Amino acid sequence: MRLARIRLIAAVLSVLLGYATSGIAAENTQVPRTADGRADFSGIWQAIGSAHYDIEPHAADFGPLFQLGAIGAIPAGIGIVEGGEIPYTEAGRTKQRASKADWLAQDPLVKCYMPGIPRANYLPFPFQIIQSPEFVVMAYEFASASRIVYMNEPDYEAPIYTWMGHSLGSFDGDTLVIDVTDQVADTWFDHAGNHHTESLRVTERYTHMGPNTLMYEATLEDPNVYTRPWKVKFPLYRRLEENMQLLEYKCVEFTEELIYGHLRKDAENDR
Repeated sequence: MRLARIRLIAAVLSVLLGYATSGIAAENTQVPRTADGRADFSGIWQAIGSAHYDIEPHAADFGPLFQLGAIGAIPAGIGIVEGGEIPYTEAGRTKQRASKADWLAQDPLVKCYMPGIPRANYLPFPFQIIQSPEFVVMAYEFASASRIVYMNEPDYEAPIYTWMGHSLGSFDGDTLVIDVTDQVADTWFDHAGNHHTESLRVTERYTHMGPNTLMYEATLEDPNVYTRPWKVKFPLYRRLEENMQLLEYKCVEFTEELIYGHLRKDAENDR
């Protein structure tokens, strides 16, 4: 009886393993290809979730303006950080908590500055990937941000630090790998004040999980504020709407009063 039960369990496991293996094979055959046979990542993609509020796990919370009620509150999120918590140094965590307490005034995104990497990839806005053998261009709807990924040029150095960093790409099989360096220290990872310095290095990995889904993984290293490298991971979904396209979200005009309102002649009388 016991032997029969063991054989039954073995048979069930074999069938399940067969389904899993066939599923992976089916997914691999559905990877879009470019003319030169590379995995094709072209398309318009978007993340779903609340990581743009806080990349660590978090409960729902009050927003910065009580006048907005429920629509201005912060939704809960399971986070995208592997292991749940960013391995800050003590000073790094202290700075994060202080920034979070005043994020509406301090978050660069509120003032329409470009989001940096990886934040640009999980904002609640779509972005487009355009791929060629020499370059991969990523255009983001928010703030009209963009970046050029230089393929197979490992020795190409960045001339200066920039908001979107310096991106060098290569392929690891069907996975697109992008090494991002030379980002200014001003960008945050979310509204919760999670931060880095100019020493940040982000190694991104884009992998097809099927024809319309990518798995995004990124390893972040910065010895100035973290005790070890750490990872974020989340899916990206292809936007399939008819005539889908990036629309303009030039947010500078929405921040002019916030940033420059105090310079108006009548500003003192208004406040």
